[in-house]
Amino acid sequence: MPKVFTSETQKTGEIGENIAVKFLVKQGFSILDRNYTKKWGEIDIVAEKDSKLYFVEVKSVSRETLKDVTPTNAKTLAGKHETLDQYHPEDNMHPWKLKRLSRVIQTYLLSKNLDEKDWQVDLLVIFLSLKDKTAKIKVVKNIIL
Repeated sequence: MPKVFTSETQKTGEIGENIAVKFLVKQGFSILDRNYTKKWGEIDIVAEKDSKLYFVEVKSVSRETLKDVTPTNAKTLAGKHETLDQYHPEDNMHPWKLKRLSRVIQTYLLSKNLDEKDWQVDLLVIFLSLKDKTAKIKVVKNIIL
């Protein structure tokens, strides 16, 4: 059953994930799974290239959402950052998120009998301009869990 996105944040995330998939396919990746979910976590995208698995976490933010980030609330919305210019969605990869991601990756590998296969975790940060229908993609490769 496909995942249902209801909030604006979830819709932004879905758009970002769709853009990430298109980007990965253009880079020569095969998409094996999307939104692999267990009670203890989720993998946004599982891809393969050159016989290596890539577990891809996608963080999406829209300019329209960023308009709501002011110097007053940026610290709350972005953790330690004080201004919008310093806001980085990838900073939302907290230690507990990485631990959950590690656990669901191990589950995925075991359930698919792929525990001997080489793999890595990448992060794609998608900056969306919904008004202009454009996106900027930042790739952070080989995140250590």
